[in-house]
Amino acid sequence: MSPRDLTEMRERVDAYPTHRIAGHRVRAGRPFPYGATPVPGGVNFSVYSDRATSMSLVLFERGAPEPAAELPFPAEFRTGSVYAMTVFGLDVENLEYGFRADGPFDPVSGDRFDARRVLSDPYARLVSGRDVWGREPDWNDVYPYRAQVVNDDFDWGDDTPLRIPTEDLVIYETHVRGFTRHPSSGVTAPGTYAGLREKIPYLKHLGVNCVELLPVFEFDELDNPRTNPVTGERLHNYWGYNTVSFFAPKAGYAATGRFGMQADEFKSLVKELHRAGIEVVLDVVFNHTAEGNEYGPTISFRGLDNATYYMLTPDGQYYNFSGTGNTVNCNHPVVRDFVLGCLRHWVAEYHIDGFRFDLAAILDRAPDGTPLPNPPLLEQLAYDPVLRHTKLIAEAWDAAGLYQVGHFPNYGRWSEWNGKYRDAVRRFVKGEPGVAGELATRMAGSPDLYRGRGAAASVNFVTAHDGFTLNDLVSYNDKHNEANGEGNNDGANDNYSWNCGEEGPSASPHVRDLRMRQMKNLMAILLTSQGVPMILAGDEVGRTQLGNNNTYCQDNELSWFDWGLVEANAELLEFTRGLIAFRHAHPVLRNTEHPRGVDSMGSGYPDVSWHGVRAWHPDWADHCRVVALMRCGRHAKGGVPDDHVYVAVNAHWEPHDMELPQLPDGQAWHLFADTGALMPYGMHPLGEEPLLEHPGRYHLGPHSAVILVGRPVRTTQATQATQKEMAP
Repeated sequence: MSPRDLTEMRERVDAYPTHRIAGHRVRAGRPFPYGATPVPGGVNFSVYSDRATSMSLVLFERGAPEPAAELPFPAEFRTGSVYAMTVFGLDVENLEYGFRADGPFDPVSGDRFDARRVLSDPYARLVSGRDVWGREPDWNDVYPYRAQVVNDDFDWGDDTPLRIPTEDLVIYETHVRGFTRHPSSGVTAPGTYAGLREKIPYLKHLGVNCVELLPVFEFDELDNPRTNPVTGERLHNYWGYNTVSFFAPKAGYAATGRFGMQADEFKSLVKELHRAGIEVVLDVVFNHTAEGNEYGPTISFRGLDNATYYMLTPDGQYYNFSGTGNTVNCNHPVVRDFVLGCLRHWVAEYHIDGFRFDLAAILDRAPDGTPLPNPPLLEQLAYDPVLRHTKLIAEAWDAAGLYQVGHFPNYGRWSEWNGKYRDAVRRFVKGEPGVAGELATRMAGSPDLYRGRGAAASVNFVTAHDGFTLNDLVSYNDKHNEANGEGNNDGANDNYSWNCGEEGPSASPHVRDLRMRQMKNLMAILLTSQGVPMILAGDEVGRTQLGNNNTYCQDNELSWFDWGLVEANAELLEFTRGLIAFRHAHPVLRNTEHPRGVDSMGSGYPDVSWHGVRAWHPDWADHCRVVALMRCGRHAKGGVPDDHVYVAVNAHWEPHDMELPQLPDGQAWHLFADTGALMPYGMHPLGEEPLLEHPGRYHLGPHSAVILVGRPVRTTQATQATQKEMAP
């Protein structure tokens, strides 16, 4: 350091070293923020441990097998339960660091300290060790998941939150690696943030305005002991629900991960998605960690303060409400601060628009597992000023049977994955009796579950990463998970699927046509229901997992998006794209309030009316397999005048002649889509829907759905005349 630099540094009292430890100039650090934070002339290191008797900072040169130095924290560097030290003169570009915590090893009392282990920083902004996806590490490494210091110099330009109203979202759930890893993707860096960035034009063309990414926090894909019993290939922890570090983006998802540039690469992806009008929601896992039960690895939390971070039984064992070996003690005050700090970090540093919380029911359990009537973590997240405009979505159940769909503690902020919507739609389209009434309720935004919260509280989905794909839902009666190496005992058994007459791939034209209709039916219901629709990536092109409904371990073509399907299944793709455009064009489908079945606008029609084969006469009998509803455009969101929209779904194996409700004078029904029709893709271009040949009725084929729009006839005639004039 030059004399001038030394003089400038000494101008700040807190930048002046007071001690020398292990050859490094140091001084007492600041307790907050936790983690490693660059400060003038050095790095401030801060770590929490309530029960440790001593703590050391362990410094490595990047990739070195042994530490370069170990710096014990002097007693005077401890404030309460926080150890803090500023170390000067470090080369942060070539630095990896960890902690060594000493204390009692008494599992019955909850303590599992082991001073032999180097522990990763729970607040690390970058982590090395799994820099290239699937690359075998040195299994004898004394420190496998290495914390790093990050300098935040990314240029966000004019990027600002999009703040798309929740009810206007069309969510697209996808896996960063799986979306572009297939050889057919044609991207420069398959399986990476950069690869996904190259596919933004596809997402924009499809019409979705929100991507929900499966976990991108640093995890270990090699954390799976099983092999495929058929091929012998190694199985992975592909989905990533085994978080190693909550503040660090997954390096193995970055083309630049081996250079430590994963943060910038991920930020570039978010920035470009925003530029395309697409929000980013992250699937986050605060219910458990990669440390597992008492037989799992000690990575960070267990070695720093096991009794604080995990729910423990009276004899010191791990409660397992997550089904993965441990359960995070989310409502402990220290852990609440950790979760809140993590989410603030992703919103402030990565411009993330929202979060979907895996097994979120765990987040309202007390330390002994009892559900809390007023869980402090959920309340804190709902009212936090930094998270004020972020979307909060709960998977409102856990692996121990706590099912809270419709009554998850919400504080007016939380939406939920509506598992009851999924089941009702599947059962109805499959043809089960006694489901018509529930389907109607689900299409209306599930007012029985979310009354007082609004329709946007319901995230509607038919398929998700966990379960059958859309194609497999209509192609398999049973799961086929043998490739997972668990004897086909994993994955859900209650799939409400129907193979349309033949298990698996079929050469029968009849079976294939029926399956296409069924997939279209499911998409038509999803995208015309009140609430927030979520589509599983690849469903729009009929992606198959060959009946595997739990591909958490399958890093191969079973899970990857096959881009050849974009052309091969163009019919389903264009149908889905058209439905999304239709939803965006009709605010009456995106009302925030649940319908009341009354005419509050003086339009002459209720906001929503229900019909059967006869207009104004719905049939809710168990044998009924026909549901029809009409939404009055005068009751559309925000008071914006819209068309009437009529949707009818026939899950019967016989056709039905549907009597249509009469429209106001001067208006007539126009055909937008019919899943059983032979017209191109089963729909007409938006705004070019033709008048019905028989305006008072519609012949609805078996296993089919129809979408009609009611608008003034003069508008249609004018449009048709203009098109005729412009024709060559």
